[in-house]
Amino acid sequence: MPGRPRRRPTCVTLGDAAAAGAVAAVVSGAPSTAHALLTGGDVLAPTLAAGSLLLPRETRRGRLLVAAGLAHGALSLGWAVPIAPIVPRRHPIRTGVAAGLAIAALDLGVVGRRLPRIRALPLWSQVADHVAYGVVVAAIVARRQRSRFASGENSLKRPPCC
Repeated sequence: MPGRPRRRPTCVTLGDAAAAGAVAAVVSGAPSTAHALLTGGDVLAPTLAAGSLLLPRETRRGRLLVAAGLAHGALSLGWAVPIAPIVPRRHPIRTGVAAGLAIAALDLGVVGRRLPRIRALPLWSQVADHVAYGVVVAAIVARRQRSRFASGENSLKRPPCC
């Protein structure tokens, strides 16, 4: 379209998604942890609930914690892959919030309602965890994109990421 600035190509790699998902996996539980500490709840309840994704009938905390690490790691890295390519260089936080809310709807509304441990969690702190996850993924991906573009790796003279 004449007069409209040409959109610069973005370059999002699997490494961007993996880095963003890994960081988000670590920090996105802050809202529910804060909620549990402020209300006297069990700070491990969300972790144990994540473990019930793989071991729904398990009652031993140790086994659930191991399962939680596997489930949470896989989900955190897995969700970052479809989010990363849709993150715009400008205003990435909006995209992160939207992605976090969409994931929360699926995780908590569709999957979670079938599992008692997830259903028992305080809803809004879990939604906040999901939004935090989306925001962190989007912020890290956008930062890596800006850094790559500033260094000249994302030149218009060659295809991005190739």
